[in-house]
Amino acid sequence: MALQIDDLPASIRNAKRELRAMLPNYREVFGEVEAAMTREAQQIAALRERGEAVIPEIRFADIANNRVTAGQIALVKARGACVIREVFERSRVEQWDRDIADYVERNDLDTKLLNRAEDKYFGQLASSKPQIYGVYWSKPQVLARQSAELTQARVFLNRLWRSESEGRVHFDPDHVPVYADRLRRRPPGSESLGLSAHCDGGSVERWIEANFRKVYRHVFAGNWRDYDPFDAAWRTDVEEIPSPAVCSMFRTFQGWTALTPQGPGDGTLQLVPIANAMAYILLRALQDDVADDDLCGAMPGRALSINAKYHAPLFDALSSIPLMQAGDTVFWHSDVIHAVEDAHRGKGYSNVMYIASAPACAKNDAYLKRQRASFVEGMSPPDFPADHFEVDFTGRATTEDLSTLGKQQMGIGLS
Repeated sequence: MALQIDDLPASIRNAKRELRAMLPNYREVFGEVEAAMTREAQQIAALRERGEAVIPEIRFADIANNRVTAGQIALVKARGACVIREVFERSRVEQWDRDIADYVERNDLDTKLLNRAEDKYFGQLASSKPQIYGVYWSKPQVLARQSAELTQARVFLNRLWRSESEGRVHFDPDHVPVYADRLRRRPPGSESLGLSAHCDGGSVERWIEANFRKVYRHVFAGNWRDYDPFDAAWRTDVEEIPSPAVCSMFRTFQGWTALTPQGPGDGTLQLVPIANAMAYILLRALQDDVADDDLCGAMPGRALSINAKYHAPLFDALSSIPLMQAGDTVFWHSDVIHAVEDAHRGKGYSNVMYIASAPACAKNDAYLKRQRASFVEGMSPPDFPADHFEVDFTGRATTEDLSTLGKQQMGIGLS
């Protein structure tokens, strides 16, 4: 479903009026949230400065053998993110990286990129975007998505959520549909091509759209301590404003798989590892120093910008992910604040495949039906700029490259 807003300033004014009426003590409640988030961000910063890990790490072998402890799970749910080590053997992923490089070069993608469709999703962020390639259907990407290993890891992540609550079943965590996404190939020495801090999965909709308000019902009622970021109630019902670069699937976790070694300083991912930081973001926009027709700079059809003017305490927790090896993966909750370092000061390419975790539900089934034709024809998927680079690419994956599991995940056979 798509949300249509004819008069955005009026919609924002009305939404803020309604939300403040529902929460007359919005100033006092925000003061509590701000104090709690400030403490947590400072604690994370202190851990980071001592050289301690702030992003939980899990070995894939422990997931495969059901050895992940309750303590590890609790930390992942508190931080809203985790690194999963050695999902794939390094040699296999190194071959994938070489195959992708050959695919890109053989099909002269760099020349085609000069004429690509404009991606306006990150337009209001201070930094622009890293070297993102509009490639979705290379054989390594398709093989990784349908792999038994990554499927098992994503089922584990889906199960961290409450898939049943409020008297309803929201999704099936054990089935993992494909959300085809792009590649990053970032050469050493690249500067000022990162991404400023932001959240995906909704901008102004979070305050305006009825089901988004239900997702954050505890926050907007002032009972922010009862807010559970992993309760899926109403998340599969939300409606986004149409945009050529806004995810219209429900993702439990965004994520990527490392194709090359990369760590802090290599132009890599940064996270604010506080799973419930959205409570701060939502209530911050209701405060009296924000104009009545403004939501701290949020723009429709764009990433939700997180900036120092309004969200300064959270930036203490902004931390680069640890050193990743080829075959490692990183996942972060769909509401977690993230960024990409501006400069790549490392010595090698910083390459990743973006592969998220998503569960089976009606919202995602609807997208699969739209995405299916894109795969068959080699077109860009529905959520992305309509470059359609791969329609005539040599070596593109086809249905013959799909396993039985891959066909299921792609929605082939879905009526």
